[in-house]
Amino acid sequence: MIGIVRYGAGNIFSLTSALDRLGITYGMINNEADFEQFDRYIIPGVGHAGAAMAKLENTGLVPKIKALNKPTLGICVGMQLLTAHSEEGDADLLNIIPVKTLKFKDEPGFKVPHTGWNNVYPQAGNPLFENIPADAHFYFVHSYYIEYDGAYTLASTNYINNFSASIWHNNFFGVQFHPEKSGEYGETLLKNFSKL
Repeated sequence: MIGIVRYGAGNIFSLTSALDRLGITYGMINNEADFEQFDRYIIPGVGHAGAAMAKLENTGLVPKIKALNKPTLGICVGMQLLTAHSEEGDADLLNIIPVKTLKFKDEPGFKVPHTGWNNVYPQAGNPLFENIPADAHFYFVHSYYIEYDGAYTLASTNYINNFSASIWHNNFFGVQFHPEKSGEYGETLLKNFSKL
């Protein structure tokens, strides 16, 4: 059963709608005691990474999240929160995965925020991307990206520059795209996560 961390910065409706369609059971985490009810977790997120981190700190849940040892998935800003630092608001984040969240540079012919479908290229063999082809399309909406790092990048994509579409360290996973808005392959990824 999946616990969704509620901290005031996540688009929970679209995520719960996707989980409902897939028949995946879930509940909400509002305080530290709620974590014990679940065997995996999702940290959603939309908007400003610095503001999202401030909201998360206000919940008092940061030490608990950093100590989690069950599968945990950050989505969009939820993934960025797993990193060490974001240029958005010059904010220190959870530092669970020691990479940085950077601002897209202005590039002629490219619009920021990056909004739309992009090919994603996962590393072979990771169960999060099982039954997802090497160039599957996923839906992105973001103005900041996570640097590509060979040690922690689980899947890459390219918009203005190459960057991490997904990161991974121990039991923590992150995806920059929105699986709940990414059709068949997004649903496959959510199903895969529900079985980790």
